[in-house]
Amino acid sequence: MTLLFLDGSHFVMGCDFLGYIYGITRRFVKTFSGRKRYNVLGALNFMTKKVTVVANDTYIKAAEVCEMLRKLAGEYAGKPLHIILDNARYQKCEVVTKLAQELGIVLHYIPPYSPNLNLIERLWKHVKSRLRTRYYDQFNDFMQTIDSIIEDTDKGGKGFIDKLFGESVQLFDTLIPINDNSFAAEFANKKKVGIAA
Repeated sequence: MTLLFLDGSHFVMGCDFLGYIYGITRRFVKTFSGRKRYNVLGALNFMTKKVTVVANDTYIKAAEVCEMLRKLAGEYAGKPLHIILDNARYQKCEVVTKLAQELGIVLHYIPPYSPNLNLIERLWKHVKSRLRTRYYDQFNDFMQTIDSIIEDTDKGGKGFIDKLFGESVQLFDTLIPINDNSFAAEFANKKKVGIAA
């Protein structure tokens, strides 16, 4: 079984800061003019830490998720694919679920309001922390830096990424709610089932 964690991240150039400057005198700090956004939809292979990417500077929608599913089906041809993803509408719409079924990809949706259960969120946090270390004058430099950090996850940066994600993961197909507000009604009155990776 090949286990992948899929989610998108939106990297906005010019909205972050490098730190704080305190003083009586007013100071001007050089920054990028405008707010350009680089959207990255990534699928992290839990075992190898390789990240497959679909990216643009507009929006991530169902079309990009479908492009990702086709890309993954080709990359992991002949292997059973299980993808963990959240409940965003563009990831759970009929077009996406139907294509996944046609491609033989099993989609596992995490409970609402639980982004911490999707391990790729740790990668996005790592990328954003690396971006904050310098000023970007050109949008192309900004995108290339993001791409190079992501491309390094299964190469030179694999040791750090392995520590970031740990050695094992457990999936639950169904969950038992603690109270009426815990999870959607579809999870009620079902037993907990674990799948070890």
